[in-house]
Amino acid sequence: MLLTQCNEKSMMAKKSVRAKDPRQSAARQQAAQAPLEAERQGGPLDRYDLAILAALQDEARLTNAELAARIGLSAAPTWRRVRWLEEQGYITGYRAVLDRRRLGLGVLAFVRVDAERNNAAATRQLETALKALPEVIDCHYISGAGTFEMQVVATDLDAFSRFALERLLVLPNVGDVHTSFSLGEVKAAAGLPLAQLR
Repeated sequence: MLLTQCNEKSMMAKKSVRAKDPRQSAARQQAAQAPLEAERQGGPLDRYDLAILAALQDEARLTNAELAARIGLSAAPTWRRVRWLEEQGYITGYRAVLDRRRLGLGVLAFVRVDAERNNAAATRQLETALKALPEVIDCHYISGAGTFEMQVVATDLDAFSRFALERLLVLPNVGDVHTSFSLGEVKAAAGLPLAQLR
């Protein structure tokens, strides 16, 4: 009887030591996580992914704990999901949204630039030059009339005029330039409509 009790205590002590071994615990966690990561490689976004994207799109300064509470998951899987969304390119960065008027940039212009020559090399050269202009805050290739459509900010009309004459019109391959000015923002810097993806 005494020998049996000693054997049982010895076995329990071994089990306890095994359970507390951090290497085994880490290996078990990795093994449990591996199917999730493999499954996520090409899988579609689920409701938790979309909830994370919506929450961070509204308020990127949320802590992981706040984000987890908001979407209804615990902190660890929330953190893993955010990392995965970043690695897969769904989240490309985090930034502050600035008020251009408070900063003295009262003019917002929509500028369409027609390239003089529509060959690949000349268009790439113009694209590179437009990217280098800090006043250009947004630029797209467009279909129809024109080659590029840009949003340009300036402190006032005189500053915009100087930008157009001294910086924009002297760029290589610029043909015609057409400008419209914003008279007031109706909707700006809106988040993407993620509800349509659910």
